[in-house]
Amino acid sequence: MVANKILVAASAIALGSLALTACGNSDSSGSKSDGTITMGFAQVGAESGWRTANTKSVQESAKDAGISLKFSDAQQKQENQIKAIRSYIQQKVDVIAFSPVVETGWDTVLLEAKRAHIPVILTDRAVDTKDTSLYETFLGSDFVKEGEKAGQWLLDNASTSDVNGDGKINVVEIEGTTGAAPAIDRKKGFEDTIASDSTIKVVASQTGDFTRDGGKKVMESFLKSQKGIDVLFAHNDDEGLGAIEAIEAAGLQPGKDIKIITIDAVHDGMQALADGKISYIVECSPLLGPQLMDLAKKVVAGDPVEKRIVTEETTFTQEQAVAALPSRKY
Repeated sequence: MVANKILVAASAIALGSLALTACGNSDSSGSKSDGTITMGFAQVGAESGWRTANTKSVQESAKDAGISLKFSDAQQKQENQIKAIRSYIQQKVDVIAFSPVVETGWDTVLLEAKRAHIPVILTDRAVDTKDTSLYETFLGSDFVKEGEKAGQWLLDNASTSDVNGDGKINVVEIEGTTGAAPAIDRKKGFEDTIASDSTIKVVASQTGDFTRDGGKKVMESFLKSQKGIDVLFAHNDDEGLGAIEAIEAAGLQPGKDIKIITIDAVHDGMQALADGKISYIVECSPLLGPQLMDLAKKVVAGDPVEKRIVTEETTFTQEQAVAALPSRKY
């Protein structure tokens, strides 16, 4: 009888020790017992100088914040991002962040993350979903406003943008990746803004996929198919820089024979602006890393965050680019 009581007591102690060990595997926030947060980050790719700077910002900021980062490059394919997110769910990371390749088609995988109680943060680009509970917050630029800023510059400089002097301003537009939030929104902002001036017309528009090579190929096509081009609006600097190569190869002078407006303000774009090859740049900062890590800590801890966080950005003329270049971080 005594032996049985001793055995029961020993069993109780063992079970208690096991329970304590199990509870010690993670804290209430879902992070590791040492407090380290693990983030799964699914990047779009490395399609531009902007994206390279964005990746560097995320990786360096994670290290500085003491956050363990699992990183994947989707090579601009949605299916790769979905696979990466599902992998992060299986690995039971504490938080998932990603910049969506395109706006639509995310509900299923985001619902999987929600059911696994893993918060999701959107960075740089938004998703098109009716269920906003599928993500905690969206950190990034106001792409419509960027397009509006580009269009407003053209309205303000219409008199000097009529390069051919025929009373009409013929604009060609190199769009970003088809279906991507910045491509959709920048186009809308720009075209809605210039609609107030009947002399300004977009005569051709085609995707350059946010790449320098894409911008060059599209501009080569425009130069062959369109006569009297006055202005180019490129959805990012890389497309604009590729277009400059095509314009120069055609024996024309970018910035003079064709005015160029771009978005991003990466170093190469700013240099082209300083050199007078680009006429105006609307900034879209890629340095989202520090804000992202702060948000990750908050959502893992269960703290409330704003659903939409807009980054502060500016615009650049040639003179402003010359002044900003020496201290430019990207």
